[in-house]
Amino acid sequence: MGDGAIERGTGLTSFRRYTWWTVPGMAAGVLVLFVGEWVLDGDVALWARGPAAVALVVEVVASVVLLSRRLALLPVSDERPGGPPTGWLTAAGAAGVVLGVFPLALRDYGLWAIAPAMVVAIVATYLSPRRRRLLIAGAVVLALLPGGVVSLAEGDGELAYAALFPAGLVAFTAWVTLGPLWAWDTARRLDKARHLEAELAVKDERLRFAADLHDIQGHHLQVIALKGELAARLVEVDPARAAAEMKEVRRLAADALSDTRAVVQGYRRTTLDDEIANATRVLAAADIDARMTLDPTAVTTELKDSARHLLGLVMREATTNVLRHSRARHAEVDYRIADGFARLRVSNDGADEQPLAMEGTGLRTLAERLGAAGGELTWEHDGDRFVVAATLPANQADPADSARSTDSANGAAR
Repeated sequence: MGDGAIERGTGLTSFRRYTWWTVPGMAAGVLVLFVGEWVLDGDVALWARGPAAVALVVEVVASVVLLSRRLALLPVSDERPGGPPTGWLTAAGAAGVVLGVFPLALRDYGLWAIAPAMVVAIVATYLSPRRRRLLIAGAVVLALLPGGVVSLAEGDGELAYAALFPAGLVAFTAWVTLGPLWAWDTARRLDKARHLEAELAVKDERLRFAADLHDIQGHHLQVIALKGELAARLVEVDPARAAAEMKEVRRLAADALSDTRAVVQGYRRTTLDDEIANATRVLAAADIDARMTLDPTAVTTELKDSARHLLGLVMREATTNVLRHSRARHAEVDYRIADGFARLRVSNDGADEQPLAMEGTGLRTLAERLGAAGGELTWEHDGDRFVVAATLPANQADPADSARSTDSANGAAR
């Protein structure tokens, strides 16, 4: 997509048009109005008017081209210096010299600095802030000399005017040229930041979707694999139970498909209550003795929908890790509200000796999500025991959260 299409979509077209008329348009207007009037003045000698007319045309065209190209560029910084096109800058500089020398030779102290001041301002727009300040300061100081020298040589008594007016004109021209460009550069930076923010939002949503898909698919597939292995061992010893396990595998596969569709449609929400109940069934099917300790206060306390979702994901990931990375015989789940925080702790024995394999990317991703929500997720490997502990602020659910939770549940049921 080109810059023009982007600007039309963000409302910058009118601002760019305004800036063009303010900067290149003003530069051309000032040159034509003041210098052009001097060129057409019949009292000015013809030997000065001819070259000045040619130089005026070159100066106007070069100024418009240089400033228009500057509007199309991103702002220049100290870390990324830039420069104007050499050919057009040379033409503008040469024309500026001509338009400065002839009026100065005729002692027109108020006119000779207009074109040179415009060249200085144009060059300054292409420089970094530090180099720009040095250029303008140097030009202001140098502008004191030509008129002052000529006035002293002629003895016309206009030394103050001849020296100070050109210096002030250089500073004023730079000011009125750089001001609108500064506003335009700021708008461009803000628009670029807005585009980057939109891109980051899309990437964050993709990461969230990937995390939800990992949580759902990884858990379901692990349980399906476990029950499939159990059914394979029972097919000759206890065909009836093997058939029951395969029916359970089919149900789990259907649940996985339903949950995946729900994630795609955007209303799948994992809750702590559902995951604790599911963990009880899954761990029992794996012949793991699971002890659930639920604080009555925690059971009756309604958390925000986002907190219930995050704790449910922690419960699911912890259960999956028990099945995938341990030979556990016992597991403990403890959930309570204490000191204004909801605290979930899942531990098991028979953990693998390599803790890095147990951590995986699921716990790290969940730790980042809980940290962003003001909570914390930690895990510890001590001997053959592995402990996952999650804390979240126990802010009670507000009516809006409850309504969203109900709508989500109704949507999933449909």
